[in-house]
Amino acid sequence: MMVEAIIDGIKVRVPEGTTIMEACEKINIKIPRLCYLEGLHPYGSCRICVVEVEGEGKLTPSCTRIIENGMRIRTNSQLLRKVRKTIVELLLADHILECPTCPKSDDCELLKLAHQMGVESVTFPLSRELNKPKDETSHSLVRDPNKCILCGRCIRVCSEVQEVNAISLVGRGKDLRVAAVLDKGLGNVMCTNCGQCLQACPVGAITEKSAIDKVWEALDDPDTHVAVQMAPSIRVSLGEEFGFQPGELTVKKIYAALRKLGFDAVFDTNFTADLTIVEEAWELVERVKDSKPLPQLTSCCPGWIKFMEDNYPDLMEYVSTCKSPQQMMGALIKTYYAKEVNINPENIVSVSVMPCTAKKFEAEREEMRDSGYKDVDYVLTTRELAKMIREVGIDFKNLEEEEADSILGLYTGAATIFGATGGVMEAALRTAYFYLTGEELKKVDFKEVRGLERTKTASVEINGMEVKVAVAHGLGSARRLLDEIREGKSPYHFIEIMACPGGCVGGGGQPGGFDLGRRAKRAEGLYTEDRELPYRQSHQNSGIKILYQKYLGEVGGELAHKLLHTHYRKREY
Repeated sequence: MMVEAIIDGIKVRVPEGTTIMEACEKINIKIPRLCYLEGLHPYGSCRICVVEVEGEGKLTPSCTRIIENGMRIRTNSQLLRKVRKTIVELLLADHILECPTCPKSDDCELLKLAHQMGVESVTFPLSRELNKPKDETSHSLVRDPNKCILCGRCIRVCSEVQEVNAISLVGRGKDLRVAAVLDKGLGNVMCTNCGQCLQACPVGAITEKSAIDKVWEALDDPDTHVAVQMAPSIRVSLGEEFGFQPGELTVKKIYAALRKLGFDAVFDTNFTADLTIVEEAWELVERVKDSKPLPQLTSCCPGWIKFMEDNYPDLMEYVSTCKSPQQMMGALIKTYYAKEVNINPENIVSVSVMPCTAKKFEAEREEMRDSGYKDVDYVLTTRELAKMIREVGIDFKNLEEEEADSILGLYTGAATIFGATGGVMEAALRTAYFYLTGEELKKVDFKEVRGLERTKTASVEINGMEVKVAVAHGLGSARRLLDEIREGKSPYHFIEIMACPGGCVGGGGQPGGFDLGRRAKRAEGLYTEDRELPYRQSHQNSGIKILYQKYLGEVGGELAHKLLHTHYRKREY
């Protein structure tokens, strides 16, 4: 059923149940908002999006108010401008003003609104103390309650999308605040470190725990050999910080930028993404042949692994023992690479550039030291790398393209698509087919597992066997698949789970906030590179073949298991 209304003199016809804000979007009217975030249930707390409805004595929030037949609505008037400006001033009065030094200053929605509303001064007194201690208990995230504006976006993404519920509103009145469960701090509760709360935050109340200073210290040490790796999705997201469109490939410019920053060796995590598939697909085939527990669950997302340890430790036997590509690369840098270039591993610092805040947590896991050293010493997010590039004045957009160091830098298209939801599954199927049949796939695209649908399923026939697979992104979606396994009702052989909506293209360390459209464009950029590469199946990577011949031995062998596989544990709090 359709309803008609008049908005700013324009007749609008929309489906019943449409909000005023949604109706305004249809006629290109952008109403200011702060607590509203597309993809989350409207909250209506900030009141910046209020509008006037003729015949009503008070203003109404456009994000929650359903449009009714015959409504006459105004979105722009002297009263509305004054009210919105006052609301922004009140928010600023209860917000510690550290704009020049705030990590969010160049993308702060509150600051942008202040400029938009014409706020030139704040005349209201503080209604709460702004000297609360930061929560720095997490390896990945830092919470600053003095910058929090109580919009609730972080809480809603944690509860509605991720279904983790690690944070909530506590207290009343001037003592109302966002806090981790029982005020224990994010590092002491069932937080997955995914960083989607950070992506949803419109201000600088949640940021990543920065490793920039430690990386600079390593780079400035003449006695330290600093090796760096970059994750698959970085190649389609870092460029956004320097004027490129989401999804534009800048991989070879990134290699060049990393060398200009002073890294001694530049590798690509795509190499170990291929390695992960070779080991993980072999593990799947062995499980099928030996009737071991199925479905096999992917293990390259540390946010999902932490979620499993917290909520589904009884399903641990279903999880692949393969380390993530980040950790495989770290182990190889301290062993294979160190041996090849004759450098003492004690003098090597291993740095990764990741789209993911949870990778910071993963690097600190005590299990990740099978090389005899810490696999990965420091993790930078995409945003942190962009800051370092700007800090030294590198003209990223005009950099001459360079190649990665080939010893750990060659990769196939299968590795590239790791960065998108469904990519690990698609890459694994390409190689599993080869292992099961001994033949190369003629058509390597499995489009059934692509896209932003929250849960995707497919059935693939391989050598007369029907292989059933599923893909979930966002931990709330994963719960449904995991509950099926727990209840003994799962029909699948293989399941891919990524903590972040969209997969790694939407990781907590990426620029751009909680924007699913931007994430979809990044994914398409990865599929574009996949199509253009000469090899698109992980087992075809010549560098991987050399690695096994010279160092690891056989796939799934003793040394491969020691360096490339791991175990997990139930978390206690």
